[in-house]
Amino acid sequence: MVLTERILNIPFVRRSDTLRSFVTAAWLGWQIESNWADPFLFAVYSFVRPIASMLILVVMYSVISEGGVGDPMFNYIYLGNALYILVGMIITGVSWAVIDDREHYRVNKQLHTTPMDHYAYLMGRGVARLIIGSISVIITIVFGVLVFKLPVYLNVINWPLFLLSLVLGILSLAAIGIIMGSLTMMMARHFWSLGEAVAGGIYLFTGAIFPLETLPVYVRWIGFTLPVTYWLELTRRALLGPSASGFPTLAVFSNLELIGILSAFTLVLLVASVFVYRWAVEQAKEKGLIDLETSY
Repeated sequence: MVLTERILNIPFVRRSDTLRSFVTAAWLGWQIESNWADPFLFAVYSFVRPIASMLILVVMYSVISEGGVGDPMFNYIYLGNALYILVGMIITGVSWAVIDDREHYRVNKQLHTTPMDHYAYLMGRGVARLIIGSISVIITIVFGVLVFKLPVYLNVINWPLFLLSLVLGILSLAAIGIIMGSLTMMMARHFWSLGEAVAGGIYLFTGAIFPLETLPVYVRWIGFTLPVTYWLELTRRALLGPSASGFPTLAVFSNLELIGILSAFTLVLLVASVFVYRWAVEQAKEKGLIDLETSY
C-alpha cells in the first residue's frame, strides 16, 4: 500500500481521475488475486501451474513427433503456448472483475455512483492478472531454456521489437477484456465463463499451437482477423531471432508491416472498447442489471 500511496501522491496522478482510478484498481486487484493463500503457497502455485500445463503439451508433442523436441517447430509451439498464458489471464481478468464486483462483493452499484473513471478501473483490475500471467510466462520460458534448450538468449533477443509488440499486445488484449466485461455487465445468466470461452475459442486460430497453414482454408482466415496472431508472431521473432524466419506463418510480412497491422488492430479495439463500454453501461442501467445479484 505504501508504494500505491506514493504513486497516488505524484502530482499529475493526483490531478487525474483516470490515473487515480487505474492505480487504485490495480492495487485492489492484486490484493484480491494474491489474498487467497499465504505467500509461500501462492508462490508454489504460480510456479507449478504453468510448468505442469506445459509438460502436458511437451509429452503430447514428443509422442506425435517421436521425441523431436529440439526442432524449430517445437520452439514455435512452446513459445506460442507460453505467451498465450497472457491472453487468457488478461481477457478473463478484466471481464471477471465485473462478476466479482457484482456477484461476490456486491459493490457494483456503489462503484458506478462513485466519482471515478470506471473504464480505467476495469483496466486497473486486469493488472493483477497481467502480473501473475507475466510471472507464469517467465517461469515457463526459463524452464524451457534450462530443460529443453529453447534457443532464447539475452544477447539474441530483439528488445525494441519485443517491448513494442508486448505493449501493443497487452493493450489489444485489455481492450478485448473490456468488451467482454461490458457484455458481461448486461448478462443475467451464463456469464461466468464468457472471458474464458473467448480466450479458449481463439486459441486454435492464432497460431499458438500450430501454424495457420495447417488449418482448413475455409477457417484459416479467422486467424488473420485476430490481433493475437500478429502479436505472437512478432514476439516469437523478437525472442528467437534469426531462427524464427523458418516459420511459415506470416513469413511474407516484415517486422515493420506486422507492427503496423498490430497497431491498427490495437487502436480499433481500444476505440471500440470505449464505445461498447459506454453503450453497455447505459443498457445495464436501463434494464436494472448494474447491481443485479443473481447468486447464479
